[in-house]
Amino acid sequence: MARDLVHQAVKKALVKDDWLITDDPYTISFGGVNMAVDLGAEKLIAATKDNQKIAVEIKSFLEKSSAISEFHTALGQFINYRAVIKRKEPERVLFLAVPDFTYDTFFSLEFPQLMIRENQLKLIIFEPNKEIIISWIN
Repeated sequence: MARDLVHQAVKKALVKDDWLITDDPYTISFGGVNMAVDLGAEKLIAATKDNQKIAVEIKSFLEKSSAISEFHTALGQFINYRAVIKRKEPERVLFLAVPDFTYDTFFSLEFPQLMIRENQLKLIIFEPNKEIIISWIN
């Protein structure tokens, strides 16, 4: 499964969940730095629902051997994006979207769980093949 397909799966899952995709990618600038997710690997999507605005950072975690490395990257991006969004568009909430198989395996380990709590990560768990959202974790 290519990362591009994971991106499309999340996008379709959000649409199925009655979200309107407004930006693909969602770009934001602060302090001379422009931020957006790497093309083809993962992108930031912005969506609006019932006056709720979200930004979604998508991570595939396809390489099992580098799950911790991808987790470090995802956590760093999440913290950076959240800080800027909070200042520029405080009504928008940032979520990290991860596949259900990643959540059930790597994300269930003690260290990722500690980091999720410590850093107050908001998660969207999705099923990539069915293109549906399994759960929202606040």
